[in-house]
Amino acid sequence: MVKSKNTNNVTAPMYDTLVRPVITEKSMVSSEAGKVVFLVPLCATKDEIKASVENIFNVKVTKVNTIRQFGKKKMFRGHEGVRSDYKKAVITLAEGQNIDVTTGI
Repeated sequence: MVKSKNTNNVTAPMYDTLVRPVITEKSMVSSEAGKVVFLVPLCATKDEIKASVENIFNVKVTKVNTIRQFGKKKMFRGHEGVRSDYKKAVITLAEGQNIDVTTGI
């Protein structure tokens, strides 16, 4: 039995690591420089994010930067509420690699 070298070990938790792409003007401008922005769970680590992106999209990741954003306090109908905390991952791809986040996975 011979294993191929191109086996794609995509698992269900990898899809849970990448919640959704962040599609804003700033993230679209950074995509021209080879950077892609994803919303990830608060507990996701840089190694998990890198492995997920490499296996799902078949690209080479050079760097992963994460940003933890705390929820703001907002008033709604006279009552104070709090938006949810979230975490973003800015993924830098290797030269010549790209991901089109405007299409589905």
